Amino acid sequence: MQERLLILSGMRDEPVVRNLILSLAAAGLLLIAVLAILPAQAQAPDAAEPKLEATPEGTPPGQPPSVQPSPTQPPLAQPPQAQPPHAQAPVDSPPDTAEQRTKLLDELYTRLAASPSPEDAEPIVKSIERLWHYSGSATADLLVDRAIAAGQANDQELAMKLLDAAVLLQPDFADAWNRRAYLYFMKNDYKRALGDLRRVLALEPNHFRALEGLAQVLRSIGEKKAALDAYKKLLAVHPQAAGAKEAIDELTLEVEGQGI
Repeated sequence: MQERLLILSGMRDEPVVRNLILSLAAAGLLLIAVLAILPAQAQAPDAAEPKLEATPEGTPPGQPPSVQPSPTQPPLAQPPQAQPPHAQAPVDSPPDTAEQRTKLLDELYTRLAASPSPEDAEPIVKSIERLWHYSGSATADLLVDRAIAAGQANDQELAMKLLDAAVLLQPDFADAWNRRAYLYFMKNDYKRALGDLRRVLALEPNHFRALEGLAQVLRSIGEKKAALDAYKKLLAVHPQAAGAKEAIDELTLEVEGQGI
């Protein structure tokens, strides 16, 4: 009787046992899956394979990409480029006072006289010419600017009127007198050209453009000895003046040939 009760009891508990077995089987599968994942997560960081970065466009296949500076480090500073002797930026702004202008010009004339080559002289010449352009009168400076523009447009008549106004407004504006002398020279009005050039040199004895113009005008009218003297003065101020040495050699032969 007791055995039958046990069998009947076991038959009634069979679904419970079956559910228990299924639960244990599911737990076992879950445990296996967890154990399979844990080794990958426990791997040391330095064992991880490095990521391959994309090769920059234009890099040949098989060649390593060029090394780029790290965003956390500043790029290497580039060494400054060597500057040639006497090479300085031209004067870009007007001097504050006439005294400052005179001082700058004196320094530049000294450097120009010692320049060993045309390449050394060129930036000095540009700086001097910019200082010549500052008269101390903004209106006179503007008149000369417009005269230059008119001359470039082949309107010599307008250029002359503008320069007339500039020298009338600013009588000590040496560069305005020099530019007007050039216009007179182009018109073959040598007398007026000489008058303006002498006015320039009275105001600015080292004005090498006026010295060059004076030498050319004097040579054109046959005053060879005076032209030779003008070229020598030009060479003393600007040793690298184009054509000055050749003109001196030619005039020296011509003057000596005349027994002077």
